[in-house]
Amino acid sequence: MNNNEIPATEPLRLLAVHAHPDDEASKGAAMMASYVASGAEVMVATCTGGERGGIQNPSMVGDAHSGRDMAGARRLEMARAAKILGIRHQWLGFADSGLPEGTPLPALPAHCFALTPLEIAAAPLVRLVRRFKPHVIVAYDENGGYPHPDHIMAHKVAVEAFKAAGNPELYPDTGPAWEPAKLYYDLAFNPHRFRALHYALEEAGLASPYAQRIAAWLEADTEGHTPPASKHSATTQIDCGDYFETRNDALRAHATQVDPDGFFFSVSPQMQRKVWPWEDYALIESRVPAAMPEHDLFAGLR
Repeated sequence: MNNNEIPATEPLRLLAVHAHPDDEASKGAAMMASYVASGAEVMVATCTGGERGGIQNPSMVGDAHSGRDMAGARRLEMARAAKILGIRHQWLGFADSGLPEGTPLPALPAHCFALTPLEIAAAPLVRLVRRFKPHVIVAYDENGGYPHPDHIMAHKVAVEAFKAAGNPELYPDTGPAWEPAKLYYDLAFNPHRFRALHYALEEAGLASPYAQRIAAWLEADTEGHTPPASKHSATTQIDCGDYFETRNDALRAHATQVDPDGFFFSVSPQMQRKVWPWEDYALIESRVPAAMPEHDLFAGLR
């Protein structure tokens, strides 16, 4: 099916693929909220339930619900975040792989998402693509944004779904073929953004939370605080600064995972709007003519 020409009466549709609940709030949330406000339909696919995540918010230590049922707590958090952003949401149903730590690294748990054969892991996403019919898919890069095994697997299934969903001979039991037009990688860890914010804060006489990140940029750690540089440069910047507060509200909705006094909130939305009011993406594949730079993920689709 060729979807290159979209009638003006048809809403534009975007699908973002994420590994865990809370990833959608820390990567691309303001962009998604801005497109929802403009009338686009936005869907987030969350690959795992995040049930192996620990408490990251000091104020939530000892919380009874998450202590006995982390998966259930995170489902409720995801529902609140989706409502704040105005997005639709779909769980893909895979088991959280956890983040292996130690020397040597322990084996991943059996039957987790990261160990699932690609054709099985991608099938639910292909089904969702064929049902939701997105014109644009947003995914992580080959590093997963940072090298968590579930993030890397989320990258693989998103690319597989983008390539396979339009071929009726592949995944034949997942519905009629639909071919998305554009694939982007999210560049949430764009070093140019961090440097610009860092120097603007220093110039204003304010403490920068990015100094250590910049100093150790090429030394990736297990938490992804200094991720390896992406192989991809930004081709597309979405002006979405008016939605930075909405993004922050969505982040706070993930109360077990996000410290409201932590790193994500260390620079005010006002300062971010002044210095870098964009979210950054790399166009990886386009089935419509594309002229760089872009300022719209749907450029070329009308």
